[in-house]
Amino acid sequence: MTGTGGEEMGAQAARSRALAVLRVRSRALAVALLPAAVAVVLLVGGATGRLPGTGWDAARWAMSVVAVLVLLAAAAVALVVARARPAATPTVTIAEESAPDLYRMVRDLADRLDVPAPSAIALTPDCDSWLEDRTHPAHGPPPAPRRTDPAVPGGHARPRGAAAPVLVIGSPFLWWMRVGELRAVLAPVVAGTGPSAHPDIAAARRFIRGLDAAVAVASADRRNPLSRAACAGLARVCRLLLRGCRVHAAQMERGVASAAAERAQAVDYGLRIAAQEQVGLAYAGWDRLLTRVALPAWRIGRWPSRLDVGVVAALTELSRRDRLAEGFASRLGERPACDLLEEPGAMDEAVSLLTARLFHGGPETGPDWSPVDWDEYPEEVVDRTWRTDAARLHRVLDTLGVRRAAEEDTAPGTEGPTLARVLDHLTVPTDGPGAAPGMASAGGPGTLPGATPAVGPGAPPHTAPTDDPGTLPGTASTDGPIDPSRTAPAPQATPHPPTDGAPAPGDTSAPGDTPTHPEDDDDLGGTTTRGAALAAGLSAQLAREEAAAQRAGAGTAAPATPAATAGAAGPDAALWDDGALPLLPLQPPRSGREILTAHITAMVCCAAMDTAGATPGLDWLDGPSLLFDGARAADLAPSVLSLVETGDPGPLRHWMTELGIRPEKPVRLV
Repeated sequence: MTGTGGEEMGAQAARSRALAVLRVRSRALAVALLPAAVAVVLLVGGATGRLPGTGWDAARWAMSVVAVLVLLAAAAVALVVARARPAATPTVTIAEESAPDLYRMVRDLADRLDVPAPSAIALTPDCDSWLEDRTHPAHGPPPAPRRTDPAVPGGHARPRGAAAPVLVIGSPFLWWMRVGELRAVLAPVVAGTGPSAHPDIAAARRFIRGLDAAVAVASADRRNPLSRAACAGLARVCRLLLRGCRVHAAQMERGVASAAAERAQAVDYGLRIAAQEQVGLAYAGWDRLLTRVALPAWRIGRWPSRLDVGVVAALTELSRRDRLAEGFASRLGERPACDLLEEPGAMDEAVSLLTARLFHGGPETGPDWSPVDWDEYPEEVVDRTWRTDAARLHRVLDTLGVRRAAEEDTAPGTEGPTLARVLDHLTVPTDGPGAAPGMASAGGPGTLPGATPAVGPGAPPHTAPTDDPGTLPGTASTDGPIDPSRTAPAPQATPHPPTDGAPAPGDTSAPGDTPTHPEDDDDLGGTTTRGAALAAGLSAQLAREEAAAQRAGAGTAAPATPAATAGAAGPDAALWDDGALPLLPLQPPRSGREILTAHITAMVCCAAMDTAGATPGLDWLDGPSLLFDGARAADLAPSVLSLVETGDPGPLRHWMTELGIRPEKPVRLV
């Protein structure tokens, strides 16, 4: 097929910008050769007797030394740029024998667009699709080119030894989209192989990727001062060249995209408009599934092995709740794109493991890292997480010196960890000096009568643990649509010492004095004095547990190897460095109040399961949930927040009374 006017304009613009990038490379080479050219002129002038004298002799020697140094430096920079490993997206490569129908569909699409077919297809845990060049030797041997590859539009035949780029497809697309929708979405991506095969565009892209990789090499930490100086010079030169190429490279990629979009308009254009709606919806479901469902499992060493199946379940649940998504459920009767795979279950498991390692940093295999099915999620993840948090809450109460029920005048059979112990400790008295519920810095740490002071000095500095500030377990989900806009991962918390909220032994400061660490006021704000002390203790305990787990993992983790044997699906281990995992952490920092709220919620859920017959459950959009007779419990979050923020247990006690929860009964912990 012949390209339209818009396509030709886009391709020509891309080629002109590629030539501009190559001119930057040529100018850099000319600058590097200039001292050598001057030295040659001086040497020739001296040899022919045209430039005699000691002054010219000194100039010849000086310029020769400068030329040699510049050539050595230029050769070193060129060597690093040529051999530096370009960044590559971690993916799971799909072998052609594992998905012949998918390869056939992509090749038919390429033939219809009259462009070279991609050399391979790979899946990545993202909601996007693109072409990626993996011809660098560090990425492994390229696939053998097909003999029937068509010529590149524009009169340039693709070189016999050059490999077409790899087609990277977001795994959620393959499970949520129908076959026709996937074909329509991939059409403009596959059309990009035509401009990508142009020699000038390919050379410009290689040059830019090499510069980017060289900057990464120069940015690595090194202790040798000589190496640091050399890397600083290398980074400065590469960044200077990148700045010179920046505008031209952006315009080149814009031209390539424009040409590909124009060429793909003749293929399923109407269906592509409808399929683009599914792209945003798939991203919203994928983001929700990772942050609300997968992240709690990763933290306890379990990785869900069917994440892509979970996306379908989450989006189906959304279509049930949201009237705007009612039409999406009718699509499920059509053939899903995952049917193009011979073994979709094995591929889903490989992508799920890759997702866990990228977003959480878990090992490939290990004694404390194992898969979990969705049927086992409530018992293996939800129940275990709640009971672990409840046990941590009582350990911190022990550290703070809060009495157990067995030490009070209580009825037989009520000894052990109880919810009543937590409620009594956090309840603000209705009279006395601590009557008014205040902020963490408003007064000293209150303890129950007879309680010992809190932990003394020596509590190690901690980093506020990270978690997803999502819906609390047991809260009712809103029926509104979720935002499909892409959000960036939050930065990690800055380590800082905790405010214990209780006087250390020997501390003569008054209870109402200014806290020792005022930087924690915002972190523990909005809670009572006792709540602030408990939140600080929980934060410190979590930090110690995470540090111990990291030390244990570093000592016992097996070296990373490909996840599968020959012929089986597995992450492409050669594309990234395991030492850099997680590459994309999903854990935003939690405040002390959020940590305290999560632990109290977990304790309430444990009491509900042990005394009122509640069961743990999984909500596809909100994660762990508390079920009573198969229905989600509602209105738990406001009641817990009332206790945390004001010290008023009334709403929570009323909520528990309605559901028959006995706070004075002991609960089972892990």
